[in-house]
Amino acid sequence: MRKGLWRVWLGLGLAALSGVLFYVHYLIFHDLHHLGIYTMHDIAFLPLEVLIVTLLLHTMLEWREHQELLQKLNMVIGAFFSEVGGELIERLSAFDTRPDVLHERYEVTTDWTDEQLKRASADAIQRSFDLKPTRDGTTDLRDFMIAKRQFLLRLLENQNLLENERFTEVLWAVFHLGDELQRRTDMAASPDSDMAHLAGDMERAYGRLVAEWFEHLRHLKVRYPYLYALAVRANPMTLEGQIEVLG
Repeated sequence: MRKGLWRVWLGLGLAALSGVLFYVHYLIFHDLHHLGIYTMHDIAFLPLEVLIVTLLLHTMLEWREHQELLQKLNMVIGAFFSEVGGELIERLSAFDTRPDVLHERYEVTTDWTDEQLKRASADAIQRSFDLKPTRDGTTDLRDFMIAKRQFLLRLLENQNLLENERFTEVLWAVFHLGDELQRRTDMAASPDSDMAHLAGDMERAYGRLVAEWFEHLRHLKVRYPYLYALAVRANPMTLEGQIEVLG
């Protein structure tokens, strides 16, 4: 409460200053008629001033601040896919039992429109992927997730990520998968039921990752076309894209 007292004192001070200036005006000109006219004119304009400053200008400033926040979030999302997300999609796609779907629906090119990218994102989040992880591949995936855990934890420290609910869900799905993998120290001894459970966690994370990857491409296509072209060539769901980048 004490921290806000300065606003009260400031308001009282400004009101008092206004009264003093009105009094000085009267002492100089001795004209209450014109003083009243100008005072009523200012009071009549006050609601319009509140409309312009408080509503319109404030809304514009909020919109600009929101756009700047989204730009920062997109930078964080880009770092995530460069450090973790892209390779994680690649590793999970190796378990996909329907690679034909990846080629048919997700073989993105630089000519894709924003609407095509948007449809691919919606398709990925709704699709029921069928992953069949191998024990050796799951062991490698577990080691990869352990190595990247500190990076993912640092991402969670960014409070601005709460502004992007979709990406937050991606992170939680990835973290859950990582936790499940770390609990299994010996994949070779894991029963089939355990592998089936892991497959479900992988499918959940996989769908969200792919959907978010296409949303990230939408951002790159508009703001950074050269990065968009590189991301398309490095499509983590297709072997051809990986070979092209390596070559």
